[in-house]
Amino acid sequence: MHLFFSREISHPEFTFNPEESRHIAKVLRLRIGEKVHITDGKGNLHSGNIIDDNIRQCTVQLESKMTVPKCPYHLHLAVAPTKNLARIEWFVEKAAESGISEITPMLCQHSERIHFKSERLEKIAIAAIKQSQQAWLPKINEPANFGQVVNNTKPGEGFIAYIDENSELSLLKSVYKQGADATVLIGPEGDFSKSEITAALKAGFIPISLGKNRLRTETAALVACLTINFINQ
Repeated sequence: MHLFFSREISHPEFTFNPEESRHIAKVLRLRIGEKVHITDGKGNLHSGNIIDDNIRQCTVQLESKMTVPKCPYHLHLAVAPTKNLARIEWFVEKAAESGISEITPMLCQHSERIHFKSERLEKIAIAAIKQSQQAWLPKINEPANFGQVVNNTKPGEGFIAYIDENSELSLLKSVYKQGADATVLIGPEGDFSKSEITAALKAGFIPISLGKNRLRTETAALVACLTINFINQ
């Protein structure tokens, strides 16, 4: 299935922008009469046939539309951006492919990167849902401070992953309940500060471990994402 993305989809004929048109006609070499699918990232999946394979204005005649049900649980990962931007971009790509609902770049006391633009991450997420053939685009939020994320998390939905040298934390897979909405906080390479951990626990966040190994930020975030997705399979 050839899946493409557009926020606005017109009927009965739809013309792709120059970037998508070039991808369709020059890269994929699709021609008149071939079937394509388009999603708006909101669960709507449109299907039709190419009627003009122009490299700058590829046009399709749309024939059908279906709505793909939204995931029954909401998975939100709030992740401290890494100093190396490519690493957080890698996480966004893999998380979007696996079906995450929402991502927030979270600024913490020990964050190495504090200036951040979310537009690039959204483009990566769009490419990922096209690759994995999904009709829902994860929400990519603007960067938010640790306190904002904690305060905006509903009671009972929050988990915070960190390293505790004095006690053994419960594994995420042991405390998360199938079908439940979840917001998981993943800190920077230097971990959360003591005051941040205290604030999260006071707000009702459940302390969790992601395993015995010490993981990089982006690896920890993906492990949390996949753990909850596997439980809900």
